[in-house]
Amino acid sequence: MNATHPRVQQVIDALAEHGVVDEVVRVLPDSARTAREAADALGVEVGAIANSLVFEADGEAVLVLTSGAHRVDTAALAAAHGLPPLERARPETVRAATGQVIGGVAPVGHPAPLRTFVDLALRDYEVVWAAAGHPHAVFATSFDQLVTITGGTPTEVA
Repeated sequence: MNATHPRVQQVIDALAEHGVVDEVVRVLPDSARTAREAADALGVEVGAIANSLVFEADGEAVLVLTSGAHRVDTAALAAAHGLPPLERARPETVRAATGQVIGGVAPVGHPAPLRTFVDLALRDYEVVWAAAGHPHAVFATSFDQLVTITGGTPTEVA
């Protein structure tokens, strides 16, 4: 896998639209499908990994960027934002909504913008790592930049 993979290129292009252009993608030799795998490969705390999780709220895909250090409390998140109950999206829904596969879902580069929530716990890290459209590709960012590039709502998710 290389940085010219079509899904990775879509992420690079989406980041460039937001002015993020400096060597943004790192290709890892092994899969980083989980936060733990990504953290181990990068030599960082698992909390510095921004998991891109897709849920469904009454048929609408919702993206939650959560710290790899914890799980999303879907009931609390839905209640706090007036959403219908959140259910984990099926793989085919994730692919349709993001154009990417589970384990490589990036915060950007989707066919259409998704309603996005960004975990406030990611503020604790100067550098946050997110998937870049493929299970072997990641990019470095920050909490503030994640909020900006996704148009996301900062919130407690755990």
